[in-house]
Amino acid sequence: MTAPGTERSDALEPVRDALLRAARKDAEAVLTEAHRAAAAVLDEAQARATAILDEARTQGTADGTADGAALRVRARRTVRARELAARREAYDELRRRATARVRRLRTESEYPSMRDELVARARQLLGADASVSEDPDGGVVATAPGRRVDLTLDALAGRALERFAAQVETLWAP
Repeated sequence: MTAPGTERSDALEPVRDALLRAARKDAEAVLTEAHRAAAAVLDEAQARATAILDEARTQGTADGTADGAALRVRARRTVRARELAARREAYDELRRRATARVRRLRTESEYPSMRDELVARARQLLGADASVSEDPDGGVVATAPGRRVDLTLDALAGRALERFAAQVETLWAP
């Protein structure tokens, strides 16, 4: 004899097995879909991360290139400014030496005749009535109404340097 209710449970066994199989199949399908969805999310996240890194690299390279270019421009400007300052210093030194050398002419025995020639030149430029005075550092300054002529030794040295400016430039040309 069989225990009461056992027959019914044996009779439901195939249904229960079918329901379990269906539930497992559904669970596997849900799990498979969850794995696929998770993989898709991870793939999308990886793609976004890669894109962000690529953009960051590109931007970093662009920034680095721009910063490098700006640094090179500043360096060239600094070098050029220093070069021009050195040239100015050399020119100023040349001008000081030339002026000092020309001023020494006052101590030479030929200076009085040179001064007379400068007075004559001043009167030639401004007229016989021009007022001519000797400069303490040598040479003369002449004035006439509304006009002035500077024939001081300093001015003559400066004009001589200006006349030879192209040759002076060769002193520091490569």
